[in-house]
Amino acid sequence: MTAPARPDGEPRVIGGLEVRRWALDLGATTLLLAVGIAGFWPTFGGPAYLPAALGGLLLGLAIAAGATWRRWGVLVIAGLTLAAYILFGTVLAVPHMGLLGFIPTPESLWRLVLAIVTSWKELLTTVAPVGTGDSHLVVPFFLTLVAAVLVASLALRVRPAAWALVPAVAYLVAQIALGTVEPAAPIVQGVVFALVAAVWIAVRQAWQPVRAAISVGEGGEPTGMLARRLIAGAAVLAVATGAGVAVGAAAAPEGPRYVLRDVVIPPFDVRQYPSPLQSFRGYVRDFADEPLFTASGLPEGGRIRLATMDAYTGTVYNVADDGAGSSSAFTPVRSIMSPDAEGTPATIRIEIAGMRGVWLPDAGAVRSVAFDGPRADELRRSAYYNDATGTGVVTMRLGEGDAYTLETLLPGDPSDERLADEKFAPLRMPKQKGVPPEFAEIASDIVGDAATPIEQVRALEQTLSQDGFFSHGLEGQVLSRAGHGAERIATLLRGDQWIGDDEQYAVTMALLAGQLGIPARVVMGFYPEEDDAGGLFTATGETLHAWVEVAFEDSGWVAFDPTPPEDQVPTDQTTKPRADPKPQVLQPPPPEQEPVDLPPTVPDERGAEDEENPLAGILGLIAIVLASILGVLTLLLGPFLVVGALKAARRRRRREAERPADRISGGWDELIDRASDYGTPVRRGGTRREDASVVSTAFDQPNVSTLARRADAEVFGPSEPTPAEIEEFWHEVDGIVGGMGKRVGFWRRLKARLDVRSLLAGTRFALPDRRVVRAKPVRSAHAAASDDGTDSAVKRRPLRERATAVGQGAASQWQRVRAAVRGIRSSRDEGSSS
Repeated sequence: MTAPARPDGEPRVIGGLEVRRWALDLGATTLLLAVGIAGFWPTFGGPAYLPAALGGLLLGLAIAAGATWRRWGVLVIAGLTLAAYILFGTVLAVPHMGLLGFIPTPESLWRLVLAIVTSWKELLTTVAPVGTGDSHLVVPFFLTLVAAVLVASLALRVRPAAWALVPAVAYLVAQIALGTVEPAAPIVQGVVFALVAAVWIAVRQAWQPVRAAISVGEGGEPTGMLARRLIAGAAVLAVATGAGVAVGAAAAPEGPRYVLRDVVIPPFDVRQYPSPLQSFRGYVRDFADEPLFTASGLPEGGRIRLATMDAYTGTVYNVADDGAGSSSAFTPVRSIMSPDAEGTPATIRIEIAGMRGVWLPDAGAVRSVAFDGPRADELRRSAYYNDATGTGVVTMRLGEGDAYTLETLLPGDPSDERLADEKFAPLRMPKQKGVPPEFAEIASDIVGDAATPIEQVRALEQTLSQDGFFSHGLEGQVLSRAGHGAERIATLLRGDQWIGDDEQYAVTMALLAGQLGIPARVVMGFYPEEDDAGGLFTATGETLHAWVEVAFEDSGWVAFDPTPPEDQVPTDQTTKPRADPKPQVLQPPPPEQEPVDLPPTVPDERGAEDEENPLAGILGLIAIVLASILGVLTLLLGPFLVVGALKAARRRRRREAERPADRISGGWDELIDRASDYGTPVRRGGTRREDASVVSTAFDQPNVSTLARRADAEVFGPSEPTPAEIEEFWHEVDGIVGGMGKRVGFWRRLKARLDVRSLLAGTRFALPDRRVVRAKPVRSAHAAASDDGTDSAVKRRPLRERATAVGQGAASQWQRVRAAVRGIRSSRDEGSSS
């Protein structure tokens, strides 16, 4: 729609708004949101997200501009936003699910509905940079779409344009929170945002029209008005600049940068996998000479860690389940891990051969992991790491051909002299369960008179390694059963000879240390023999080991090897048949025999969990569907609830006003506001009879004029209206409003319920009138005096006499109004008495 031609020099108007202001507001919105769009670059590792983000920006600008031009309300804007998300979401956010990449399919539409709820968590729990194959693009698309609609709508509709900076800043803050700890260009983002906001608000302030009560003629603006505009402009500039500086400071890299990615708990539970220590003997037997993986760059004395376990259940040593800080607290791998670790930097490359499973071989305190090979992207997105234990997990499971490079810090090996004055670290270790009671006495006897912490640990280590014998229990070796349950460890300590391998000795030392309050844990991993140190290390079953780590106050976790040397075997072969069946030792006391025959084992427990998985999966899917439906309903019904609550509170406030006359005038205001919601162009500031004329013409309600006269009589009458009169008046108001609703269609009634024009009327956020009303020329005081009933000869009188005449005319007119009101009341009273 094009407005009529205007005089030269005046801006062209479309729909009541200046074209130049439209261009300015939409351009400023684009630049402000572009600052936040640029911040997603590190999250996606490149420009792959730009089509989704820029598409959401253009759609949001189009919706805001069209809704402003057509003067649509909140309901229509919300519906258009949701429709744009559904219609364009396939091509912009999930093209891999669409037909030919852009045609929506049931799968893509269902994915878009679910992504409103699930995409945020998926983005935060996926290692950055994230890929575009899933629904990660929904986040920049949907977030930018909603932000563009809000910012552009406020910029085009609200007179103090600075209010549009609120959603713009919120969008930038949301981008920072959803991003990574490595910002894109924080200084540039802050400076650009501040400059754009300041220049935009300054220009808008300069273009703001002056509403003066008197005509300024050709002499320019009044001095007071000009001063107020200058002060207001300076204040807005200061606010915009401060907002930009604050945004720049929040995005700056100096100091700690907190993002949601670092605090969201990932949907991963390592306890669903069996303890790797259970497969120790299997690796030794089946992969004795077969390469499991190769490691290059491992320094001399370095160890490859496979898993760390700190909780004993009486059956198995596994990761603890007491939350953050324990061996089960895994988070997605990221570019900067183990921030507080100290040690010697090293770069280690590992190539997988026969290794299988979820446990990721690593070394030291890993700072970053870079996968390569055909499954690099899948491995990266499914990799998790525990900073406290230095353990990595890949839920995709390792396979032949996988490879990765570790940037790590290898801890030093402190000497006993350095540890002589150190205490044990004050850590709260998981409580050991199922430990035979005599273990505490055995541990105390071994430690004996050891005074310092390091002497106590060395006593446990040396007693086991020097007095015990080594055997894997394989063919040709002394009998040695696998496992590390309470019964197996008790058999080892009660026997005439201690026989076992790394699995039994490491668990035994950790259990004995735990009985003395020493913070100890079991580690399973690989390290080369002393003769093979240096160069390329090939891990096999022969190089698999288990050892114990003890925490010291200053040196941290220190490794100890309680396993006897492999050549330390029993010389008396007759001990072979006596190592396992010792009934005279196992029978007393009977309760201690219970762990031997007690099922279920760990595999049995996992089998029981698997049986329940189908039901759990169905319940989980139902929960996701219900959450998605709830999110969509909240998005759709939210405006209804908010606007309806505000209008109900306004009606209650008017009907319960303190003064009876205010309740009458409040009822009339309620009628006019409801008529305005239905689209009636009621002019603000008119009399009740003028408003009644507009409403009665629009809805064919002749009794509105009668109600207007009654409202004037009740409000300006000599006495206050009674409660019965107030109740009757509101009853008539409700009847007229109900008649309005019957004359319009369902969609118009729905639109009226969400229309906020009447709520914003009289405030600084008031929306433009529904129709363009041409401003009347400024009339002189002579015309005003004539309208008040004064003689036209007043025009020729001096100014003081002219003002006196105007006042007398207004006074006489007021006297006539009061007399008419008294006549109406006396007629009503006579009718009541008769």
